Amino acid sequence: MTDPNLVGGGGADAAELSRVDDSATGPHKPRSLWNDAWRQLRRKPAFVASAVIIALVVLIAIAPGLFSSRDAGFSDLTHANEGPSADAWFGYDNQGYDVYARTIYGARASLLVGVFSTLLTVLIGSIVGILAGYYGRLVDSLLSRFGDIFAGLPFVLGAIVILTTFNAPGTNPGAVTIIVQVVCSIAVLSWPVAMRIMRSATLVAKQLDYVKAARGLGASTPRIIFRHLLPNTIAPVLVYATIALGAFIGAEATLAYLGIGVRPPVISWGVMISDSRDYFRVDPHMLLFPGAFVTLTVLAFVMLGDGIRDALDPKSR
Repeated sequence: MTDPNLVGGGGADAAELSRVDDSATGPHKPRSLWNDAWRQLRRKPAFVASAVIIALVVLIAIAPGLFSSRDAGFSDLTHANEGPSADAWFGYDNQGYDVYARTIYGARASLLVGVFSTLLTVLIGSIVGILAGYYGRLVDSLLSRFGDIFAGLPFVLGAIVILTTFNAPGTNPGAVTIIVQVVCSIAVLSWPVAMRIMRSATLVAKQLDYVKAARGLGASTPRIIFRHLLPNTIAPVLVYATIALGAFIGAEATLAYLGIGVRPPVISWGVMISDSRDYFRVDPHMLLFPGAFVTLTVLAFVMLGDGIRDALDPKSR
């Protein structure tokens, strides 16, 4: 016969094991939107590839000396217009500058313009958009119409007007002044997009129960905006910022090519493309390499933004 003590002991052991298993496999802590998004992003090769490219570009901009030992400002006219070789991987331009060295050192100015233009654009657009969406009515109408004025300006024409106004013929502003002017011009012409995105997200978020409860409990407007609205409306703006950063790097190259943006003594990809426009047929390497860096960087940011947008969209899950 079976010993009842053994049966009882086995039942107790089984119960104990069951409790251990339940504690180990019990209900998990709910994951946040950002945690779920990160889990999805890690499984997307396009996101990983774009993140690696962007990280490499950022590293190049921060520490160009790690990638090129040559002085980007050194000119040797005896090598002018020479093509790529073992000694100069990207060749030389018409003034005898090493194209590879200038491409490496040019990443810094291009990235600075893109980053600060994005930050200023998102800052202005988010402030105006969240105020318009939260207050509504007259405030919303006035701020929306104000944004429509800037949204209606053609980007290139608006940039020409702004930059030529602050740079009279014969003036020679410094490198910092040039970059600040380009950043401000891009932000002034681009913030309405960020404003519309933030306004739409705020109009939805302010109707949610937790916002109404905070308002009913007497929470101040700044507390409601910064504690409840902003954390729950920033996701679509973040997606826009990622894509816009790449677009603004392309805009820097466009304005430099037109001769109204960043210009010497600043070294940037846009300046290099502008310098090569008269030599493309005979010396295409002067344009192809900086152009390839611009294209690859812009594409990486667009791919990164698309990946973040899909990961943050609940409908895609």
